[in-house]
Amino acid sequence: MRAPAPVDSARGWGMVAAAFAGMFASFGIAYSFGAFLEPMAEEFGAGRGATSAFFALTSLTYFGLGALSGVAVDRYGPRRVLLVGALALGAGLAATSRAGELWIGLVTYGLGVGIGVACAYVPMVAVVGGWFERRRTLAIGVAVTGIGLGTLTVAPLAALLIDEVGWRTTHLLLGGAGAAVLLVCAAVVTRPPVQTGPAALTLGEAVRNRDYRRLYLASGLLSVALFVPFVHLPGYAVAAGADQVAAAALVGVIGAASTAGRLVLGVVAARTGALRAFQGCFLTMGASFALWLLGGGYGLLLAFAVVLGVGYGGFVALGPAVVAERFGTTRLGGLLGVLYTSAGLGSAVGAPLAGVTVDATGSYAPAVLGCLVLGLVAYLVTLTVGR
Repeated sequence: MRAPAPVDSARGWGMVAAAFAGMFASFGIAYSFGAFLEPMAEEFGAGRGATSAFFALTSLTYFGLGALSGVAVDRYGPRRVLLVGALALGAGLAATSRAGELWIGLVTYGLGVGIGVACAYVPMVAVVGGWFERRRTLAIGVAVTGIGLGTLTVAPLAALLIDEVGWRTTHLLLGGAGAAVLLVCAAVVTRPPVQTGPAALTLGEAVRNRDYRRLYLASGLLSVALFVPFVHLPGYAVAAGADQVAAAALVGVIGAASTAGRLVLGVVAARTGALRAFQGCFLTMGASFALWLLGGGYGLLLAFAVVLGVGYGGFVALGPAVVAERFGTTRLGGLLGVLYTSAGLGSAVGAPLAGVTVDATGSYAPAVLGCLVLGLVAYLVTLTVGR
């Protein structure tokens, strides 16, 4: 019988590749929703607030179910979890493509894409974290660049497809492609080797831990603001005079900048420590909304997307490293999954509330100002971790 591969081995980099592909497909699809917002709102005769509920339910589902998928990967392994995600993603988008009423599409899209992302994200981050020790921050950083590159690629691609074949057929095409990618990932991925050392905190111990609770609060506050641009920035750009594809490309720019942020801030974290670099990501994201608030032309929106993306990339890459460093790796899936429910709750509130605010006031400024304040408050909360 062949001995299992050790941590920090070539086998681990195969898991990084699988994680990259799964996140590229699932998050690329989820974060392309801004391209669908206007055509779907027009067809269903709904306002931005109601249509934004598609994204809100999706993000609530994938972050909320991350608690279950994280525990499931600890118990059953990643392969079964990814198979469930592939089925949900393909079936959910196929059903959305045939929805005749808004509420039907809301359920099928939210559950399908939400379950797909939940099964691809937390489990794969936990698997990569378990396969590495010395190079954990780098490995996770490379894996989650799939989120940024997927956003960069799929958001403008979705806009082009919508122009050519309509939003219904685009959902169908994306669902089939995303499900196929997750099936391939399921065929490749394996459990990480068992590591020696101190046992990780149980979930019960974690929720009673002061630092874990503060990380939860900070992530929740930030997430109220963080996901607003993914839904509303394209619409704002169109209102400011940009064409549909250029507007959708702003979400792609966030993804591209997040890729750079994940890699660069991973190097920074090696010098400053993961927690300090993580805190810097909160400050960067919160302060970035000042650029959007200034208004102006497409160039300023581009700058906002870049700054937000850099901070967001580090936030995604360093969060798992901070949790693993402070609370252990043997139950990393469950620990991350529960922590990410905070992001689910925040994102479920932020995008619809911003949409309702824009519809009610006729201006994006109040919503963007709220995002700025919440982001900076979240940063202040992270400064209390470890003290």
